[in-house]
Amino acid sequence: MILTDTHTHLYLDDFDNDRDEIMENALQKGIRRILLPNIDRSTTTRLKSMISAYPDFCFPMMGLHPTSVNNDFEKELEHVESELETGKYYGIGEIGIDLYWDNTFAEQQKTAFRQQLQWAKKYTLPVSIHMRNAFSETLQIVKEELNDGLHGVFHCFTGTEQEAAQLLDTGFKLGIGGIVTFKNSGLAEVVKKLPLESLVLETDAPYLTPVPYRGKRNQSAYLIYIAQKMAEIKQISLEKVADVTSSTAENLFFNHRK
Repeated sequence: MILTDTHTHLYLDDFDNDRDEIMENALQKGIRRILLPNIDRSTTTRLKSMISAYPDFCFPMMGLHPTSVNNDFEKELEHVESELETGKYYGIGEIGIDLYWDNTFAEQQKTAFRQQLQWAKKYTLPVSIHMRNAFSETLQIVKEELNDGLHGVFHCFTGTEQEAAQLLDTGFKLGIGGIVTFKNSGLAEVVKKLPLESLVLETDAPYLTPVPYRGKRNQSAYLIYIAQKMAEIKQISLEKVADVTSSTAENLFFNHRK
């Protein structure tokens, strides 16, 4: 059985004291590929160090997270573009729009998001989209840029069946994480009605830890609990969930790299 964690931040300092153990835990649970989205300039060095330390296991994405968009976002975008020009990346992310905490830089977030979608088309790379309290704004821009092979995943999907249908109409996939294991989230009922082929699995570690470890630091090994919940929801085998979601991740991130 092979599982793919399509979105995790194991390069953060949350894991500095036991990173080797965390990686071994993931291997023991069948995780064979881990995709690491960038946040901003401050995380790029850490990201690259982890790729060097765990080659053939960890695969980087490059992007500017929407909550890191502020007055100097243009310099941040220059950094992203430079990395895309010179580095080896498997996606553009984590990008998007987040109006949950603050909407001061809402327009700048939209500008940064659109620019990075355009780079995704230029470099033939998938995108990993972060969307929080900004469903209509995010979807509108994606639809406007939906040409020239734009593809990717809406990371950490937690919406309704109707919202899922709108997102899937773009041809994108949906990233399902630990929230699907939360008893009162309602996400399991939505996922039950979605085609398994439209979904990929993710942890977003160290955040959004699934049951039975909810409230503690997340890690890629816990992807197994998300996969098990998916198997329960779909009433299929764990192996089937692993095979289908890993195949989707393969086609999404590894068959389109520049």
